[in-house]
Amino acid sequence: MGPEDLVVRRARLDELDAVIDVAAAALGWPAGEPHDALFRWKHLHNAFGVSPMWVAEASDGRLAGFRAFLRWELRRSDGTTLRAVRAVDTATHPDFQRQGVFSRLTSAAVAEMEAEGVDLVFNTPNDQSRPGYLKLGWAEAGRLPVAIRPASPAALLRILRARVPAAKWSLPSAVGEDAASALADAGAVTQVLASQPSPHGLATAWTAEALAWRYRFAPLHYRVWAPEGMAAGFVVCRVRARGSATECSVTHVLAPDADVRRVRTLLRGLAGAVDADYLLTIGHRDLRAGLLPLPGQGPRLTTRRLGQEPPVSVRGWDLHLGDIELF
Repeated sequence: MGPEDLVVRRARLDELDAVIDVAAAALGWPAGEPHDALFRWKHLHNAFGVSPMWVAEASDGRLAGFRAFLRWELRRSDGTTLRAVRAVDTATHPDFQRQGVFSRLTSAAVAEMEAEGVDLVFNTPNDQSRPGYLKLGWAEAGRLPVAIRPASPAALLRILRARVPAAKWSLPSAVGEDAASALADAGAVTQVLASQPSPHGLATAWTAEALAWRYRFAPLHYRVWAPEGMAAGFVVCRVRARGSATECSVTHVLAPDADVRRVRTLLRGLAGAVDADYLLTIGHRDLRAGLLPLPGQGPRLTTRRLGQEPPVSVRGWDLHLGDIELF
């Protein structure tokens, strides 16, 4: 059976189980981990909309692969918005590898999203998948800046030795409050969001509803640090293993009016309270709040124009770790 026998089409909701089976077979998902629930939460309950998905179907009815784009909304500094998608989940069943399944699925997805009026695609592919995206018309915007706050000189040494990806699943943590409970205070979250200045580049159009969806999946153990109450500013984080080090990934920091002194106070308090070797976050703003740059370590942002030209450099984006984290 060759690639000419495959039909690429939009996936149906009633075949989601089969799509997840393809992902499990291709990616080697270990038994006992909640990948199924994670996939459904991410793609079916997204506050920005249900994810469009595509499948490659063989002549015998088997699914050879799938492709999913995560719907997203972006805001310019002038307040106007763009419809976007993140190129996230894709997999080819082992029986159909090296038959161009990824390219065919992704090309079909891009064409449909462009026809629908979506403005752009963005993602942070790894070193193995990035060349495939570049061949399909993606452009690299550069590395997103990483900033860290080590807990001690010994922790800094562990950071330098931990040259491996962070674990997908979080470690349990008792710092602060669980994110689902904390972010249920929609009034306080909306108040803090409304106080934020215009972004200096293209940014996610976060709302209280969107943040509540983003961080409510319990098995990821997101926590919220808000020692003076949500209206006074808060940090969203999770603790993960990275090699021999323990990392506290800071996915969002929101202080009233984006006050740098308040951000610095929140991060300093979190660093003293969390059981981790260091805090890590992404974004230009956090370098002004007492964190140290970690050169050459950030994920590489790639983009694909559909209806609008995306910023050609990461300097034209204003992103949190929570915007691009692969969850």
